[in-house]
Amino acid sequence: MRGGLIESLSTGGGGSILMAVMDGLGDLPGEPLGGRTPLEAAVTPNLDELARRSALGQHIPVSQGVTPGSGPAHLSIFGYDPVEHFVGRGILSALGIGFPILPGDLAARANFCTMDSSRMVTDRRAGRITTAKNAELCARLRSISIPGIEIFVEPEKEHRACVVFRGEGLSDAVSDTDPGHAGAGRLEPRALVPEAVRAAAAVSEFLAKSDELLSDEHPANGMLLRGFATMRPFPSVGSRFRIRAAAAAIYPMYRGVASLVGMEVLVCSDLRGQLEAVRAAKNGHDFVFFHFKPTDSSGEDGDYEAKVAALESFDSALPALASCGYDVICITGDHSTPCSMKLHSWHPVPVLLSGGPQRTGWSRRFTERECASGALGTFPGTDLMPLMLASAGRLEKYGA
Repeated sequence: MRGGLIESLSTGGGGSILMAVMDGLGDLPGEPLGGRTPLEAAVTPNLDELARRSALGQHIPVSQGVTPGSGPAHLSIFGYDPVEHFVGRGILSALGIGFPILPGDLAARANFCTMDSSRMVTDRRAGRITTAKNAELCARLRSISIPGIEIFVEPEKEHRACVVFRGEGLSDAVSDTDPGHAGAGRLEPRALVPEAVRAAAAVSEFLAKSDELLSDEHPANGMLLRGFATMRPFPSVGSRFRIRAAAAAIYPMYRGVASLVGMEVLVCSDLRGQLEAVRAAKNGHDFVFFHFKPTDSSGEDGDYEAKVAALESFDSALPALASCGYDVICITGDHSTPCSMKLHSWHPVPVLLSGGPQRTGWSRRFTERECASGALGTFPGTDLMPLMLASAGRLEKYGA
């Protein structure tokens, strides 16, 4: 997306847009499903019916072969170059829980994890402990003190937490301690520039003390920290694209990235609440982001049947979303999370675009194969926002 072009063409008028993001949507054919992807195996009559009167395609979140984190992937589909506008996961976690982040604070995303007697990570998510247990453990870790540095440990959801270090001279150029997969030892935090030596030492001391306090716990007997970041200002979607935007998301990280780009974060705590928030937001907003997490969680767990069930659950909710009256509906994912990999991947992400003047009638179902041959083709994730805006009649013609 050429810098400044879409902003200069945005009219501030036109139709309303609903972007529904099934996190980790894309997948690969799997033997457990007879060589089909979860999307192909799922019974999704509502998605398929909508696909037949929509334009399909696939987006690439960052670049060919590049596996994106959730933050960069969402920034991309919100119309931000995820390289130019990179932000660490820690800030998104802090914003997502409403933590009062201050200039100079160093924030990190934390996972409670399971470690064996040799300190090897056996489960990066500690069996997805309950949020209540998470809160109990965070309260225990708040007793950790480091001279000259104030530490905040706050629960997010399930195994996820946020750790904020507050003190003078804390650089965010610190390497992650999460190895990224089970069967490996936790990594030591390293200063990536000389100015980050103090921050890396503080992180190392925090982890050592947290190990002591969690030693009698199971499965959450360790912590992994990643996405170290300090706060910097971001241009809002409102100022860039002249839209009044809102977000209906349950998980703090996604509320955080929406907040970062200036979306109003709507109050909701479950799927029913999200649907109600999306319907109410039609009055007063031009653009609403709806986030659906179970497709990603099941992919990370390698659970094909659970991902099929998650897709079918979304399909059941689709009539309620469609009935909210938005002029344009986009259904996509932020990235792919193949069950066979149990990780995010670089594979293109399915896209469905309904409403406005579309090339329809090319597709029969909403699947990876159908999207790969769809009318929209394969395009950068940053082009999704212009496609939605144009479909809603919110972009002027360029030139005479």
